[in-house]
Amino acid sequence: MTARIAVVTVTFNTGDTLRPLLQSIPAAASVPVVTVVSDNGSRDVDLVRSIATEHGARFVVSGQNLGYGGGIRYGLSTIDEDVEFVLVTNPDVVLEAGSVDRLLAAADRLPLGGSFGPRIVDEAGDVYPSARRLPSLRTGIGHAAFSRVWPHNPWSQSYWAARETTAERTAGWLSGACVLVRRTAFDAIGGFDEGYFMYFEDVDLGARLGRAGWDNVYVPDAVVMHSGAHSTSSNAKTMERVHHASAYRYLSRRYRGPLLWPVRLVLRVGLRVRGWWVTR
Repeated sequence: MTARIAVVTVTFNTGDTLRPLLQSIPAAASVPVVTVVSDNGSRDVDLVRSIATEHGARFVVSGQNLGYGGGIRYGLSTIDEDVEFVLVTNPDVVLEAGSVDRLLAAADRLPLGGSFGPRIVDEAGDVYPSARRLPSLRTGIGHAAFSRVWPHNPWSQSYWAARETTAERTAGWLSGACVLVRRTAFDAIGGFDEGYFMYFEDVDLGARLGRAGWDNVYVPDAVVMHSGAHSTSSNAKTMERVHHASAYRYLSRRYRGPLLWPVRLVLRVGLRVRGWWVTR
């Protein structure tokens, strides 16, 4: 019998961080699950392979760093086309008991939902704002300027939808750290845009799903714990630069056209200055 759902995660020098995720899957889902670990050319590939094999996961190696979206695509290429749903998740996520079942229940109840995001908490139990509004010029500039020095500023609070974490609702986009996608919707829009090496591929996915008529649904009854970006923490400055480049890619495409070139110029300069400032 073909499983309804596959779990796909991308590894890159994650080491033993992967183990808790794979251990949490059986209790999170009462239905058969296909699990795929897609490795982006890790130095510790033998360790990751052994952990995946130990937990019955399919292990595929691209041999190069394809980025997040590219790694997901590579893993998806090994999954039967009859699989209805794919849980895209970071390797440093732990799924709480029943969380996948609750996401699937929401998907069955809401046929216009293209993606479904759980409530994401950190190791202290604090809620991460994972179901956000799409960034605009006004909220984006305010958030970029003040989020690090004034986290409770109104622009960041609006963008994060920080006070809307307890009720099921639609969102502009859902965090790619852990999101269930309906395979037909995901495939219809071409999946992740691999032009985003890392960061903003989930923002872009949510925007394109919305334009195609699908909803991005936040399901707070499904809870997962995200421990942090282990694979990027050792190279924080490079990742900050990648983050700012991805932000420009997204915003420049949202504000496209010859009449908006001054807007794109301001965005490019502003993001470069901010990138320099936070990595100086």
